[in-house]
Amino acid sequence: MLIAIANIQFFEKIIYDINLNFLQQVEKRFPKDREMLSRVSIIEESQPKMIRMAYLAIIGSHKVNGVAELHSDLIKTTIFKDFVKIYGPDKFTNVTNGITPRRWLHQANPRLSELIASKLGSYEFLKDLTLLNKLEPFVEDKEFKKEWAEIKYANKVRMAQHILTATGVSVNPKALFDVQVKRIHEYKRQQLNIFGVIHRYLAIKKMTPEERKKLQPRVSIFGGKAAPGYWMAKTIIHLINKVGEVINNDKDVGDLLKVVFVPDYNVSKAEIIIPASDISEHISTAGTEASGTSNMKFVLNGGLVIGTLDGANIEITREIGEQNVFLFGNLAEDVEDLRHNHYYGNYQVNAELLKVFDCIKSGTFGDEGAFGALISAIVEHGDYYLVSDDFESYCQTQDLIDVAYKNQDEWVSKCILSVSRMGFFTSDRCINEYADSIWNIEPLAVKEENETRERTGLKT
Repeated sequence: MLIAIANIQFFEKIIYDINLNFLQQVEKRFPKDREMLSRVSIIEESQPKMIRMAYLAIIGSHKVNGVAELHSDLIKTTIFKDFVKIYGPDKFTNVTNGITPRRWLHQANPRLSELIASKLGSYEFLKDLTLLNKLEPFVEDKEFKKEWAEIKYANKVRMAQHILTATGVSVNPKALFDVQVKRIHEYKRQQLNIFGVIHRYLAIKKMTPEERKKLQPRVSIFGGKAAPGYWMAKTIIHLINKVGEVINNDKDVGDLLKVVFVPDYNVSKAEIIIPASDISEHISTAGTEASGTSNMKFVLNGGLVIGTLDGANIEITREIGEQNVFLFGNLAEDVEDLRHNHYYGNYQVNAELLKVFDCIKSGTFGDEGAFGALISAIVEHGDYYLVSDDFESYCQTQDLIDVAYKNQDEWVSKCILSVSRMGFFTSDRCINEYADSIWNIEPLAVKEENETRERTGLKT
């Protein structure tokens, strides 16, 4: 115990020494800005005193990197703007995240990988993903599109079997598979998604039999884990499951809408889910998602995206074309003003969203008290994540997806075009950028090195 206390005191002294040295340098450079010293101090002068770990990391780092363009810009203009002034902009860089196509295409979706290789002449694209751009001439190739669609359907059949085994819910692979799988968090807005599902359910209940025949069937698939102490995230999971119980057993709805929460979501299950997606949801409040990589995985597997202009969604849109992404919602630059208005009560909750809340409060999905916090966070506590502000735009965009999906020929063309333009989002490019602009290291010619070792008699 005494040794542990001594270690803590030792490390505290090191941090205080680092802070003193840093603040002395800042004071020399900005002698007239006394307030800057308290703003950038590693030690937050509260009771008890707190260590600002991010500030300590900046001071001790060679570079500070954002993982998407929006993220990089935000950290420089908001929380770390004083440090940009102190160190200059060169310390702050951007390297957009990437994914490995060897796992997230070739292993997860081998038939699609094989089909792509058949058109490109080899599997070389798995090492140089920019070669995917050679697929673009096949966007309107009827035979290629037919094989592409057959592979997608086979992946959906596999997913439907997994859902049946894991949950007991039978889903139709011909329906649109709408997927949101990621960590459960209020800023990622799974609550917006499930509120939208309830809105769709209420609309179906009001429809005549003739109107229902025209509706695009949909399966809403959720998955993800909540932090052990994150009660609100667990409440969202609870609501998703209770909504699923009601909708999946409603004979009026049938196969027009199913709701599934995939249990025990992990990377192995992601390899089943991602290739089966028709549309995936990346709907975080603008300005809150650092990057995201699941959006890259979904698009690389021939699925389209509904999303906000947040994180890597922005760069994906730029690469594959706005016509191939279903965007909605407020922009990051508007978020703070909206929150300011909310704080002073200058907003009204969307009328259609209030109908969803009335449905929940009526006990349709079980004990309404279990979901009171979700509703009050929006109605009474300022709607920090702008669920109400984006709800109408979200629902309208989902309607556009229904219309677009019915034209399967054009939908498949969009998917192929999107995949052909995903070359930028490889982890190989990402690692090379880190090596070049952050680590300052050169690639090792492994083959030449091994040949040298063999000539000199050294073991490889």
